[in-house]
Order: sequence, then C-alpha cells, then structure tokens
Amino acid sequence: MSRSWPLPAKPWIMHQIWNDLLFAHWPVPVEIIRERIPSPLPIDTFEGTAWIGVVPFHMTGVTPRGIPALPYFSSFPEINVRTYVTIHGKPGVYFFSLDAYNKFAVEAARTLFHLPYFYSQIEVKRTSNNTTLYHSVRQDPRARQGEFLAEYRPSSPIRHAVAGTLEYWLTERYCLYCQDRRGTIYRGEIDHDLWPLQSAEAEISMNTLPASFGIKLPEQSPLLHFAKQLKVKIWALEKLNEHFSDE
Repeated sequence: MSRSWPLPAKPWIMHQIWNDLLFAHWPVPVEIIRERIPSPLPIDTFEGTAWIGVVPFHMTGVTPRGIPALPYFSSFPEINVRTYVTIHGKPGVYFFSLDAYNKFAVEAARTLFHLPYFYSQIEVKRTSNNTTLYHSVRQDPRARQGEFLAEYRPSSPIRHAVAGTLEYWLTERYCLYCQDRRGTIYRGEIDHDLWPLQSAEAEISMNTLPASFGIKLPEQSPLLHFAKQLKVKIWALEKLNEHFSDE
C-alpha cells in the first residue's frame, strides 16, 4: 500500500475493478488549468508543470457494498479527462469529465458524487496481440461533443512506480476532489494496491475530449502507462468547508 494518510474511519461504500487502463498524460501550463477549475482548488504541479490526463478503461464489479454484481449496472466502459490538485497534503484528482456507456451510472454519479459524468457511445475490443481498441463518442447535450479513438498496448514488464518520480506523482493518488452546484468542495477517498504499471504504446487517431473544455494539448507525444487490472474501494464524499490557496 502507498497511502500517506490513514484510511477513513467510516466503511467504504462501493467496489470497482478497473481493466485495460491507459494513462495518457500531457504537460500543460498552470494558467490553462487555473482558468478551468474551481478557484478554491490548489493546483498540484510536478516541478512547476501541471498535467492533463486522458484515461480510457472499462469497469467491472461496480457494486455498492453488500450488493451482488448485476450485468448492465456493474460493467461498462469509461474514459475520463483529469488534472491534479492537493488540499492539506492529500494529493488527488480533479475531473473535467467522465464519459461512460451506461446512462444509469452517469445520472447516479452526477447526483451522488457531484462528478461531471456524461453519456457516450463507447466500443472496446481486445485483439490477440494484447492490444485494446477504444472508441468513445460523447452523446450528452450537457457538454460539448468529444471523441477519442485509439489503439494501445503494454510494452514492458509490470513495475510499481517509485516515490518521487513523475509516474508515481501522476498515478498514486488516493482521493478525488469535486464541487457541487452551490460551490461546496468535497473530497472522495479511494483505496487500492499500488498500480501494476507497464510502459505503453498507443496510436491515438482522435482525441478531442480536452478540446471540448477549451484545453489545447501540446504538440508532443503523451507520456503513456498501462495497467491490466486494479481493484478499488470508494468512500462517501466528505464536505470541505474551507477556502484554499495554491499550495
């Protein structure tokens, strides 16, 4: 385990399994992020640079605690666009969007977790050479249209990220931050084993999801990581009543 703070005292409320996940990351100027996330959230940077991640995967075992998995409700693909913030020494994730091919999950997550979920048509295929084919097209009128089309695969043995490195900073995060319509900031705790990371290769044919939020990615290849599977536990949101400044 790699948490730098204790688990919440309350029991977790949901279990998920993340499969065939690609981390695709690009460095971006801090001011680009600052203009597009809630002002109370302190932006986290690595050596002075902010990062944008596009993360496609598919979920299984999505179930509330004590409830068995159900095929339609518990298994579906998702892709998110994210950046990184830290409050009171707890580095976390801030999501610009989470697109999922499950209308029930989209509405439930928007209501219960104040997260910017959107409905998308998503197709995921696995090929015989361990390549994942991933195509997502947003179909939700609550956000601008965005599309992601890529093929990706692992290209190295499994390893755990080393503390202090960029790949550790990008991946080993154990909470998320979000804001409701009234402007209240929340923290959502998660827990899992260390990421079983592999280097990755990807051919990204289309990626307009960041642009749907006015974010222009740099003209350079992304930093890529792959993870075959990770089991995750999720806690209920905790309201944070304070205002924060960039740390």
